[in-house]
Amino acid sequence: MNYKHLHYFWTVLRAGGIVRASEQLHLTPQTLSGQIKLLEERVGQPLLRKVGRGVEPTDAGRLVMRYADEIFALGSSLQEALASGRDARRTTVLRVGIADSVPKAVAFHVLEPAMALPEPPRLACHEGGLTGLLAELAVHRLDLIVSDVPAPVSLSVRVYTHLLGRSGVAFFAAPRLLKEAGLTAQRARKTFPACLVALPMLLPSAPTALRPRIDAWLGEHGLAPVVAAEFDDSALLKAFGREGRGVFAAPAVLADEIAQQYQVQWLGTPDDLMEEFYAISVERRITHPAVAAITATARGKLFAARAG
Repeated sequence: MNYKHLHYFWTVLRAGGIVRASEQLHLTPQTLSGQIKLLEERVGQPLLRKVGRGVEPTDAGRLVMRYADEIFALGSSLQEALASGRDARRTTVLRVGIADSVPKAVAFHVLEPAMALPEPPRLACHEGGLTGLLAELAVHRLDLIVSDVPAPVSLSVRVYTHLLGRSGVAFFAAPRLLKEAGLTAQRARKTFPACLVALPMLLPSAPTALRPRIDAWLGEHGLAPVVAAEFDDSALLKAFGREGRGVFAAPAVLADEIAQQYQVQWLGTPDDLMEEFYAISVERRITHPAVAAITATARGKLFAARAG
């Protein structure tokens, strides 16, 4: 195999297209396309296909890209070793995108199994909006996305959504907030969810997946609490909750952890309010060892039982 041709193919996917890659490589698009054709002839099958005005990898192209990532990462390590005079080899990098609506603690527990492997990868985590992360996944700048919503069916690139699990949604309040409302934790739990009407509420902002579910659940139960504040950042929402500024909701699988970390009281976990979490990848059948460990542990342990 001509590794220069492989490098051209790898650069096209990382750059997001032939035109951008040709600028980086100082080649004409025609020359670059011809070099990749030679690589396809060598491997005996197409590696790229046209999608609109761009390209995306075929199934064979995805396989080649994964190996190319490791090959050129090893080449970079070799350069470091020669420059420094010491072995600079690194483990495989697992590049994970985390949708900014996913609670950080959930993301940690989902990714933790990869770090427990006999040869753990080096994690490179990036947080952002799902649309931007999907664009990065499509050009193989990411290996996996952790999200609280599935990939849109209208997406122009081929990605696959894998359900990690479902969690109940638990409600919490600081002791200070309950005291100001004339409630004890025991009394609030006994009257849940009616007690929510007497307490201000902190809610995730409208674009998040959880917000419409909470709104629908409140409406179904005839509850109209005063909304004290809305947040894009779940960590900031919990910080306000810790200071007694309102009741807040969080995944029930983390109930004990949240109660201890933020010094708040668990009020209740309704049976008819759930939250879902997904892994999104370019693989229909997951073969990456670290991603397989992540999905198996999430399904078998983290989300195996509903907390609360």
